Amino acid sequence: MNSKGLSVFGLTMLALGTVVGGSFFLGSAIPINSSGPAVILAYILGGALVYLILFALSEMTVHDPTPGSFRTYAERAYGAGLGFVVGWVYWTGLVLAMSSEAVAVSILLKVWLPKIPIPITGAFIITVITIMNLFGAEKLSKLESSLAAIKLLAIIGFIILAILLIIGIGFDNPAIGKGALVDEPFLPNGLKGIAGSMLIVIFTYAGFEIIGLAASETSNPHRDVPRAIRFTVLGLVGLYTVSIMFLLPLIPTDQLTEDISPFVAALQVNGVDWAANLINIILISAILSTMLAATFGLGRMLKSLCDEGYGPRWLKERKNTPYKGIIFSGLAMLVFFGLSFLLPKEVYLFLVSSGGFSLLFTYIVIIISHYKFRKKNGCPPSGKCQLPGYPYTSWFALIFLIVIIASMPLVPGQGKGLIAGIVLLLLYWVIYFLNNLKTKNK
Repeated sequence: MNSKGLSVFGLTMLALGTVVGGSFFLGSAIPINSSGPAVILAYILGGALVYLILFALSEMTVHDPTPGSFRTYAERAYGAGLGFVVGWVYWTGLVLAMSSEAVAVSILLKVWLPKIPIPITGAFIITVITIMNLFGAEKLSKLESSLAAIKLLAIIGFIILAILLIIGIGFDNPAIGKGALVDEPFLPNGLKGIAGSMLIVIFTYAGFEIIGLAASETSNPHRDVPRAIRFTVLGLVGLYTVSIMFLLPLIPTDQLTEDISPFVAALQVNGVDWAANLINIILISAILSTMLAATFGLGRMLKSLCDEGYGPRWLKERKNTPYKGIIFSGLAMLVFFGLSFLLPKEVYLFLVSSGGFSLLFTYIVIIISHYKFRKKNGCPPSGKCQLPGYPYTSWFALIFLIVIIASMPLVPGQGKGLIAGIVLLLLYWVIYFLNNLKTKNK
């Protein structure tokens, strides 16, 4: 760890801590079932998209490591309206998503804490997560590194177990060899299967933008941010694709469901029953890690909004660690967590489902902001381009993201997410317009 701020390792682990969560350990069953063995192509394609978005963000970050990150860059490129909207849409979507994660982790903890009501468990978790963020970026990165390490070691542990099962060492079962892959078509549902799975695959990569929000707290952003991005992308794509590659021989993809982690299912089918409890522990640490890192980003985004006069004046502060923004974000999570028990289930799910759209909208804004940034500034700094193939790769990423958003209604449960996201987007545009009108009339 550097004497000042986040190191490359700390920034990388913060990013991995945000990204590798329940959506991979549990949600990856959906794209694997939909795409069959071709799901590996989906994860590589998703990793390529993340690479383009991250390096577009990196070029702007290296040029100016502002705490507002993509919100500030969008405002400079397209005006205050987009800066206001993307900042609040991102903040709201992430708060809603984290309140949902608090519900999920509380349900998982019910196995060991059956007598404690879920509302109390969830409220306690959100409070602790918020308090931990108040200790500052450097101390938080140490804790986040430990939790992220547990998740990464879990994936590596699964890969080792899968290899041992495949070659027949250390277990009573005979070697699996190609196993389920012998009778598994590469594309069981054709290209439609991959297209339908891309939304969930992108969600398993979601959260990487935390690198931009944390950049201002590194000792040398020009050096550290590009390095952290390379380590993050290579680490994610490598771990995701290798773990799934070794999972495929263990269980037919049509046996996987969203009710159980594909890693637990694959090990249980092959007699490794003790994996269930272990994966449950890892899922809890994965969600807590994601909540820690997300709260870090929420505080920085809120600080950026309030610094520009786009939020309540009493939330504005000069300190590097945004204490007020962190506390306010924690309180917002508590409110939405409480609403999960008060509102009808359909209404709450409608609200929470906007989180996925919020992230995809943010990534589109990053790409279009970078496109305009490069046209104006060229390669920063001193000609050091990081995004390869500009502007063609920018167009590819933009079209890809629009196609993924357009495909949301094709994925069960995500049609409401698209509607909720558009409603959220329009709501903040109306708020900005009314606020702007009010300011002019003063």
